[in-house]
Amino acid sequence: MKLKTKLKQLLKILGYFCALFVIFGPISSIVLWSLAQKWYWPHLFPQEFGLFYWKMVLSGTIVHSLFLSFYIAIIVTLLTLLLTIPMSYLLARNNIPAKSLILTLFLLPQAFPQLPVFTNTMVLLYRWDLVGTVPGVVLIHLVGALVFAIWTLVSVFRSIPVSLEEAAINVGASKLRVFFTIALPNAVPGIIAASLLVFLYSLDEFTGTLLIGSPFITTMPIYMYKTAMGYEMQVASITALLLMLPGLVLLFFIEKYLKSQYLATFGRA
Repeated sequence: MKLKTKLKQLLKILGYFCALFVIFGPISSIVLWSLAQKWYWPHLFPQEFGLFYWKMVLSGTIVHSLFLSFYIAIIVTLLTLLLTIPMSYLLARNNIPAKSLILTLFLLPQAFPQLPVFTNTMVLLYRWDLVGTVPGVVLIHLVGALVFAIWTLVSVFRSIPVSLEEAAINVGASKLRVFFTIALPNAVPGIIAASLLVFLYSLDEFTGTLLIGSPFITTMPIYMYKTAMGYEMQVASITALLLMLPGLVLLFFIEKYLKSQYLATFGRA
C-alpha cells in the first residue's frame, strides 16, 4: 500500500512538472532571449547576459507602439460597450423574433478564417480612405470585439433576476429608470469582465491590424512581427514580454469578475 501511495505521489509530481514545463517552457525561452547579448549555436544558454537590448527597445519606437496599442484598445472597448450594453439588455429581456439568428450573426466573422474576412473588409475601407488610419483599425477590431461583448453581456443580463425589475415597475418606475437603477448596477461585474475580454482582444489583434493599419499603424503585435521576421530575437522577445504582462494582469481580473451564473446562461437563446 505504501509503495502504491508513493507511486501515485510520484506520478502527481511528474504531472505537475509536465504542466509547468508546458506553460513556462516557452516563456523561459523568451526571457532568456530578452536578456541575451550573445547566444550562438551550439551553446544551450547565452554566452553573455545583459540589459543592452532592453535599454535599446525602451528608448526606441516601441514606446509609441505600446501607447498606440493601449489607445486603440481603450477606444475599441468604450465603443463596444456603448453599442452592446443596450442591445444585450434588449436581447436578454425581450422575446425578439429570430433572436437566435441575431446572436448567430455576431458569430459569423469568427466562423470563417480571419484573412478572407478582413481582406474583403479592406476593400470597403479603401473606398472610405480608412486604410492606414486609426479609425480603420478601430473598425476592424470591432468586428471581433462585438462577438465577445454581445454574448457575454446577454448572459450577464439574463443572470439578473427579472423579479427585481418587475417589483420596481409595479411601484411606478419606468423601464428606462429600471435599466439604469437596477439592471445596470447589478450587471457591473459582468460589464467589467466583458470590457477586459474586449480590451485583451484588441490589444493582441494582429491580422486585421496588419491588413488595415500597415504601413502607418504599428501596434505592439505588428512591431513584434516585424522584429521576428528580421530575426531580431532579443527585440521580438522583449516585445512579447511587454505584450504578455498586461494580459496576465487582466486575466486575473477576468477570473475575479466573470461569475459562474453568467456562464450558466451563456449561449442560451
